[in-house]
Amino acid sequence: MKQLTQPTSAGQPATLSGIKLILATLALGLGSFMNILDLTIVNVAVPTMAGNFAVSPTQGTWIITSYSVAEAIMLPLAGFLAGRFGEVRSFVAATLLFTLASLLCAMSFSFPMLLTARVLQGVFGASMIPLSQTLLTAIYPPHRRGMALGIWAMTTVIAPVVGPLAGGWLTDNTSWHWIFLVNLPVGMLVGISVSILLAHRDALQPGNRHQKMDWVGLSLLIVGIGSLQILLDKGNELDWFSSGTIITLSVIAAIALLIFIVWELGEATPLVDLRLFARRNFLVGAVCLLLGSMAFFGVVVIVPLWLQTYQGYTSLWAGKAVAFGGVLAFVLGPIIGANINRVDARGITTFGFIVFALVGLWSARFTPNIDYWSVALSRLFMGIGISCFFLPLVTISLSGLPAERVAAASGLTNFMRNLGASFGTAITTWLWTSKAAGHHARLVENIHPYNPAANDYLNRLHQLGMPDDVAYAYLERMITTQSYTLATDNILIISALLMLSLVTLIWWAKPPFVASRGGAH
Repeated sequence: MKQLTQPTSAGQPATLSGIKLILATLALGLGSFMNILDLTIVNVAVPTMAGNFAVSPTQGTWIITSYSVAEAIMLPLAGFLAGRFGEVRSFVAATLLFTLASLLCAMSFSFPMLLTARVLQGVFGASMIPLSQTLLTAIYPPHRRGMALGIWAMTTVIAPVVGPLAGGWLTDNTSWHWIFLVNLPVGMLVGISVSILLAHRDALQPGNRHQKMDWVGLSLLIVGIGSLQILLDKGNELDWFSSGTIITLSVIAAIALLIFIVWELGEATPLVDLRLFARRNFLVGAVCLLLGSMAFFGVVVIVPLWLQTYQGYTSLWAGKAVAFGGVLAFVLGPIIGANINRVDARGITTFGFIVFALVGLWSARFTPNIDYWSVALSRLFMGIGISCFFLPLVTISLSGLPAERVAAASGLTNFMRNLGASFGTAITTWLWTSKAAGHHARLVENIHPYNPAANDYLNRLHQLGMPDDVAYAYLERMITTQSYTLATDNILIISALLMLSLVTLIWWAKPPFVASRGGAH
């Protein structure tokens, strides 16, 4: 019988081969996919869910940010949990608890309950991503770890695009509750499979029961990031700094985060190893992940929201349009992963940034009468850019790190990615509504008795049998649609320019960009 494990140095868990490697890869990849899928699967269901709970669509986006910010805050715990309880035990426990939180989301009968359940999803599932990445690279032999990272990166790239498609189909054909219920069989399958296939790893690495937990650092991080996220979510609603609540939140966030930085730098066993930012490649990769995720997830959230709210798309058709972004990402992901160590990761990332930006600038020419295929093709070509910067950025961030720091570094890079997703969603939603209000005000200025074009259009509406109130309501709807279309174009331009600004930064990273091979460097 073919050997299923390959021995490594004494005391180190073995790599896998054969069918066991394939099954473990599928289980870990599926767990990572499910976790990231839940970041975007609700995107196209936001208008429906907001309507069911009698809140505005912009308030509905809190369903997205509550999950991503909770996950971001808890991501740095991945290193501690892996060291304290073992990588496999931590991953399995996180997966099963995440699945339980998904059930609570599906059972929610009020908006506050749903937000609470989404926070629990983020808290419990936070360590799934970095631990799946760590375990995937560990079970592959050193010369194939680039391929392992490619498989892992493919799940992080495809999930945000498949999410709207799956969410749209489930929302239109069943109900939004099934967006969360589908996690139940998948989560159980992943948890049981990984516990069986990789149980031997924790037997060789039982964990350090005496490892200390940085409770002070965790508390400061929760207060600081939590206050900042609430500030971003409610800022537009409360008129920003004219509100005492927003001023209070900004002061709390600033003080908590400042104390957090000082505390972590002086802590012997910090929650977040901020000294990783002293490494040039980690700093460059992490900052690019943060800003790149803001640009990417901002577009992923706004485009389907615009399609459903102002273009008349159903949840399913909005999901179909956005899902095209995953086609080329699916094809290119493994290819890039297999060749990541043969080419300069900065070059691949630069290509990805530029393609994303060019497609964004092209998409910024959307008009209210844009057809389906124009939207779909723009997402298709954006998939090239997406697939070309997530994996190279992770590779750059982790290059040269000793094995014992990979779990903590993976947690921190994913923290930056999730933070970018949550902040990007909140900021772009605010920009979208603000820009739309500005465009609406300027367009309405042209509707007056002394504008021949406006009068001529109103006369034609009257000739069609519309009374004054119906004609003005129709005109108001047209102006609102045009305003939000222009605002969507503005978001696409801002995201494109943000991506272009990263091209210079990425070349500050210094080769070689070799992922950790399981030993100290």
